[in-house]
Amino acid sequence: MIDTHCHIQFNAYKTDQADVIKRCQEKGVILNVVGTQKDTSRAAVEIAEKHPFMYASIGLHPIHLFSTHVDEEESKFLSREENFDYEYYKNLGKSPKVVAIGECGLDLYRLPEGRTKEEILEKQKTTFTAQYNLAQELGLAMVIHVREAHEEMVELLKSLTDKVRGTVHCYTGNWHFAQKYLALGLNLGFTGVITFPPKKSDPQTQLSLLEVVRNCPLDRIVVETDAPYLAPNPYRGKRCEPWMVEEVIKKIAEVKGLSLQEVAAATTKNAKNLFQKIVYRGVDKI
Repeated sequence: MIDTHCHIQFNAYKTDQADVIKRCQEKGVILNVVGTQKDTSRAAVEIAEKHPFMYASIGLHPIHLFSTHVDEEESKFLSREENFDYEYYKNLGKSPKVVAIGECGLDLYRLPEGRTKEEILEKQKTTFTAQYNLAQELGLAMVIHVREAHEEMVELLKSLTDKVRGTVHCYTGNWHFAQKYLALGLNLGFTGVITFPPKKSDPQTQLSLLEVVRNCPLDRIVVETDAPYLAPNPYRGKRCEPWMVEEVIKKIAEVKGLSLQEVAAATTKNAKNLFQKIVYRGVDKI
């Protein structure tokens, strides 16, 4: 299994990181450790270089373009404002363990006070384009973050010179936009969100997401946890760990009427095709 998106370098694992890593290794899970700004990107590379079953993605998350309060998924912090430093990330990207640029993208869910939507979106688009250029220069895939900005992201992707090799991280949109991303050649990344029960106040959102899982071609799906966030339903309320990606695989298998082994094999193959530097074979524990 390959968890294509986790943050094992975050402070959530500060006291027991070694134990979490051991559990992942015992489950035979390969990790793509994803950075969100300078320090977490460097930390992702450093930890990946220490472990043969870990790889890294480096980039600047849109919530770090402006300082704003974040309060969700048992995480509360004030994001640190940062401008994209092309040369800094290019230097990090020289590591053979770096497989992608990102997490980067568009996020209109959190709008900092005192800033207009137009101002925020313009800076996010400019920063994403710079990271796209770096991915093209280094021949790397992209890990794309989109929240409440699918229309804007599709438009931006269409405006780029070359097609993007990448994945839409933690896809929770509907089939309408999913088809647009697939037509652009992207993969869809599914997290533990697909295991959540429908909300009584809004059951359609979850049903629409499961429709995407059902309709998406198996060869375009990658699985992820976004650990320490979004623990799948059996562990909801607890800190998520990368080995829990097995629950995402189980849910995809259930929705598609396939075996666990088939989904695990396909999503692992997809991840290796996407992140072309992944060579570690690991041990299949499913």
